[in-house]
Amino acid sequence: MSSCHPYAVISAQRLLPVLRNADADEAVRQAAALLAAGCRAVELTTSTPGWAEAVTRTVPLSDAHGRRALIGVGTVTTTGQAEAALEAGAAFLVSPYPAPEVREVAGRRAAVFIEGGFTPGEIASAARSAGAAKVFPAHVGGPRFIRSLKAVLPEALIIPTGGVRPGDVHDWLAAGASAVGIGDGLPADPAELAAVFAQLARPCCADCADRPDRPGRADGAADRTVAEPRP
Repeated sequence: MSSCHPYAVISAQRLLPVLRNADADEAVRQAAALLAAGCRAVELTTSTPGWAEAVTRTVPLSDAHGRRALIGVGTVTTTGQAEAALEAGAAFLVSPYPAPEVREVAGRRAAVFIEGGFTPGEIASAARSAGAAKVFPAHVGGPRFIRSLKAVLPEALIIPTGGVRPGDVHDWLAAGASAVGIGDGLPADPAELAAVFAQLARPCCADCADRPDRPGRADGAADRTVAEPRP
């Protein structure tokens, strides 16, 4: 597991892809493409058939700089899902709304849990419990809602998700979001996708800032574990 905390990686990346796929193979292919494009933290979801298998297969992958990927699991709402995600190697868990069962598992297993909420009370509860909260569905309140939340929760890592368009990412960040979750709208073209992360992402720590790309690939991408999901 990477020594970088998921909060640091997600905050530095500033855009968290949320994958909902038709099957595990598609999830692995899309995650691999994101990693090759410069992404490091990716959220798979329990709505994907075979999601636990997809997590197991993506956890060993590396990003374009040779750093171990941080694979999270979203739409986690039950004890069983939380336990299965952690057994598969998930680096963090995410729920769309308050999930006491998942919070209990995360506390017992010292796991990173980004709990979802929408009302100020729900978001404050999640942030006070673990330092972070997912705001869902974010488009209902918009960036102004995030700005208001940050006024009373200045230290919280807030990740708005749901209805966020790639072209509006800077508006959400300017309002105080630490990162934004995006499920749709990211470019499929590898060069365009890489440009998105190159524009937004920052090093999460001094070690990552100083780390050179891995040798052997002109584009700086990691080894075969990024590019060759199981057929």
